[in-house]
Amino acid sequence: MPTPEAAAIAAELRTAMGKLTRRVKHEDRIPLGQVAVLGALDRHGAMTTSDLAADQQVRPQSMARAVGLLMEQDLITRRAHPTDGRKSLVELSDAGRAALEAERGRRVGWLARAIEAELTDDERALLARSAALLERLASR
Repeated sequence: MPTPEAAAIAAELRTAMGKLTRRVKHEDRIPLGQVAVLGALDRHGAMTTSDLAADQQVRPQSMARAVGLLMEQDLITRRAHPTDGRKSLVELSDAGRAALEAERGRRVGWLARAIEAELTDDERALLARSAALLERLASR
């Protein structure tokens, strides 16, 4: 059972993070699920639709729809699997890589401008240290 102090911090942190997440999403031009797929392909390289579904923890049918939408937008391409003729790989297209970078830039740009405008130097230093703590909590 958490202490009352830890529970209060957790409640305030969850509320603040929810508000920040919603505000950053306001900058999005590509739906979050599609950005997640593009990001996975950027990090891992070409993948099968099944591997993408497992990576994103969604059903293969849902991933097939997402892949189809991304292909219609020319953000990803499909090619034959090099060792298994029954499978195909999807990968970022040049347009997909550019769209992903633009999306990341919008998100980071808004937050960076807000940090510069709203926080003092001491607050920025505290926030930088807090980011490592949040990362540690997220990986628990």
